[in-house]
Amino acid sequence: MMSAVMEQRPSAMQRAIEGDADSFAMLIDPLLNPAYRLAAVMLSDRMAAEDAVQEASVKAWRNLRQLRGDESALRAWFLSIVANECRMTRRRRWWSVVKSADVESDRRTDAPSQEAVTDLRRALARLSPDERLPLVLYFYLDLPLDEVARTLRVSPSAAKSRIYRAARRLRADLTLEEVS
Repeated sequence: MMSAVMEQRPSAMQRAIEGDADSFAMLIDPLLNPAYRLAAVMLSDRMAAEDAVQEASVKAWRNLRQLRGDESALRAWFLSIVANECRMTRRRRWWSVVKSADVESDRRTDAPSQEAVTDLRRALARLSPDERLPLVLYFYLDLPLDEVARTLRVSPSAAKSRIYRAARRLRADLTLEEVS
């Protein structure tokens, strides 16, 4: 009897689709930090990253009915909206982004040197946004390969290939910097 009552109660996703803002906030809140980190890396600008995530949140709210699947698909769907918003933000800019994002990170005693971090940021900045995105999703946000694929809207094997090619190019660029 209790399970029948539980099954009739709409899920948070269903309530959000029906217009319950609190349910939407409950679903989207755990995704805001990874979304901001993704946007910060893609845009290299904290303020623009915050704006992109906010804009993506509004778009997700308005288009929640278009989400195919359940709550498990929400993260990949939302991160793809964030990535698209970042692409649109970059297209609207008339100037190129030179500075690196200063995304806060833990300071550890075994942390890489500032020079190594700077070299990595420069090498990442030299990658095209389409090359950088799979690396950020996989290595920086620690998304599993299937979620990277869903976010990029490609097959898992295509996502794996993109990660491999971008990492190979990044490695070559970093090696070239060491020699110089």
